[in-house]
Amino acid sequence: MKTTKKSLWLALLTVVALFAAACGSSATDVVADAADAAGDAASDAADAVEEVADDAAEVVEDAMDEEDDVMEDEEPAAAGSLGTGVMGRANWSSGYVQAAILRDLLVEAGYDISEPADAEFAPDLGYQAMASGGADGGIDFWANSWYPGHLSWWEGELPDGSQVGDNLTRIEGSLMQGGGLQGMLVTKSWADENGVTTLDQINDDEALWSQLDSDGNGKGEFFGCPEDWTCDDIMTAQIAFAGWDNLEQTQAGYDAMFAEFLTKAQAGEPAIIYTWTPTSYLAQAIPGETTMWLSVENDSVLDDSNPTGAEGGEAYCQRCGDSIGYQGLGADTCLQGPDGCQVGWEAADIEITANADWLAANPVAAEMFNQFKPPLIDLAIAGIALDASDGSTDAVNEIAAGWIADNRDLADEWVAAAVAAG
Repeated sequence: MKTTKKSLWLALLTVVALFAAACGSSATDVVADAADAAGDAASDAADAVEEVADDAAEVVEDAMDEEDDVMEDEEPAAAGSLGTGVMGRANWSSGYVQAAILRDLLVEAGYDISEPADAEFAPDLGYQAMASGGADGGIDFWANSWYPGHLSWWEGELPDGSQVGDNLTRIEGSLMQGGGLQGMLVTKSWADENGVTTLDQINDDEALWSQLDSDGNGKGEFFGCPEDWTCDDIMTAQIAFAGWDNLEQTQAGYDAMFAEFLTKAQAGEPAIIYTWTPTSYLAQAIPGETTMWLSVENDSVLDDSNPTGAEGGEAYCQRCGDSIGYQGLGADTCLQGPDGCQVGWEAADIEITANADWLAANPVAAEMFNQFKPPLIDLAIAGIALDASDGSTDAVNEIAAGWIADNRDLADEWVAAAVAAG
């Protein structure tokens, strides 16, 4: 299911706004101005749409030419001179491009790094693979950790009796701090017609949750996460903690669930789904037009009590520290409950995690991990470009190569800093 040009433009504005709010960016004013401009005249919006769509397409179409130009102008690093590394990636497409960019930069620095697509894992196995390390048939690192939720996977035990987390290093501050905004989307027209603002309200009113009960078992369903991710376990704990006894989570492949959700939402039928940023799914859901972020009440935001008794379940906490969930979205995209906009989830830190022994032996890679912070909006645009492509490994690598070519000075700074640490 591909995005239209209008969706690309609306999604880009939405993603910029989300990141600006989540990260306290000064881009907020830019987003507001862009949104006003888009609404002033259809012709202006059309021009903007064409420009954004063309830019996204060029990322895919021109990347190989740009990479060729770069190779002509610069001396490549000696491939493999610093050793080898086995890189993995998570099994959600929104993390593919950042993994490919990081892999290419490590190769430039002098490593022989495997293709991330050859070692794709859900987090339940990904952390075990990292703890084992690439030399023992696992992987040495990936760029797809979502903390604090993924800390629950550190609690597992390896065959040698050690804990998974004993063998890992979290590179705090890497990649995207607070960039993983997550929560529930609901059909906008249905919510408006029924006065819906919170998931608590739906749970408490049979006239509402019964409209979500497609199988007649006396519970309303919402689309959650695949069983081998982490968000599914967090939502199970949320349901138990909040006492949402009239609701249950549907678990299947995410793309299939999202396609069903979008069909319902576009038809004005009741539907709810978990989603996150940065991802091109928002380009199709269009919060504020087709869907809205659905709030919960503050008292329903999960604490660290681990109500399901899951191993490591204390890490599922969404009200730990100084904040309760995330409340930074405006009324134009987020339904306002009794506590305002409260999506019920913290904005996660998306970071790099590595096998501790491999990282200690590779100071150049360690410094690259510290340096690696692509602009969040760039990764959002890359996700839209990937959605507009055939989704192949070649497309992922072309988009990554195009980003590096377009950001050569920044990439050179990272590579130079990493090499200097060796």
